[in-house]
Amino acid sequence: MEIKIQSLETIRKAARQFVEAMGDSCVFAFYGKMGAGKTTFIKAICEELGVKDVINSPTFAIVNEYRAEETCALIYHFDFYRIKKLEEVFDMGYEDYFYSGALCFIEWPELIEDLLPGDAVRVDITEDTDGSRTVSFEPEV
Repeated sequence: MEIKIQSLETIRKAARQFVEAMGDSCVFAFYGKMGAGKTTFIKAICEELGVKDVINSPTFAIVNEYRAEETCALIYHFDFYRIKKLEEVFDMGYEDYFYSGALCFIEWPELIEDLLPGDAVRVDITEDTDGSRTVSFEPEV
């Protein structure tokens, strides 16, 4: 499936399309170059899911936890950009998050690829020549 984000003004619509297509999957691995819009898109997804908290990049914290107010769904947002060794991920207890049944949105998953659950959904975000973004993923059927 491909979702086009023409501009920041249309990102919520794109996030709504993504949420509608998520199916029963819980772990989503977001791939894309620096500046592709991973954090911005995940923020829009969280807002679409009903998160009312301030949503920030977890670059320094590695993981942020949010709760969607209407559904009480638990959401974990990871940013593994600063991970130097896999031991750091083991030490944080990644399994408790990835296998909790909560939604997990992971930035820079290529740095921990061996630890991703087998059913993690790969989400690619690419910047197009016109400045728009394309989100590609294969949702669970």
